[in-house]
Amino acid sequence: MDALPTQHTPRVREAGLDEAGRGCLAGPVVAGAVIFSEDFHHSGLNDSKKLSHAQRLELRTVIQENALSWSIGILSHARIDEVNILKASFLAMHEAVAGLEVVPDMLAVDGNRFLPHAIPHVCLVKGDGRYQNIAAASILAKTYRDELMQQLDRDYPQYCWAQNKGYPTRAHKLAIREHGLSPYHRLTFNHAIQMEIF
Repeated sequence: MDALPTQHTPRVREAGLDEAGRGCLAGPVVAGAVIFSEDFHHSGLNDSKKLSHAQRLELRTVIQENALSWSIGILSHARIDEVNILKASFLAMHEAVAGLEVVPDMLAVDGNRFLPHAIPHVCLVKGDGRYQNIAAASILAKTYRDELMQQLDRDYPQYCWAQNKGYPTRAHKLAIREHGLSPYHRLTFNHAIQMEIF
């Protein structure tokens, strides 16, 4: 397939931002930030949800080896309960930006809202399927978070996090009904789940 445009705004140093885990019942929300040079192109980069696990892992290596700078931001399940998931997603993105070794001139954010930052930003609906820097951020966020949930699954196998990654599958919700909440479940999300009738 043809390569997506490298970034939304040419001739500036633009960081693409995206998150993973916003709709989950357990675990953190994770954000990625990626800056590419304007001449970087890779035909495989796309929205992480449209890629297989193997493709995401392969592209993660490409991203890390070719980006001018990349970073991950993470907010815990406890912090999500404190501030709400929307704000937590934005704060994770802010943390990812703070971790960049190269300071961008512009932030290109997947979605339609953002918490203002000192660096100017633009919100781009479905940006992860339109621009390579946002697609790359989505891939880094997704692969990093998936690996965190696989690690947590070793201690809490009853929730099948290695398979569902904390998303509200029927099996995950039934496991909550049977076993209760783990220390990594988001309390603000799970009261309704526990009361739900299947």
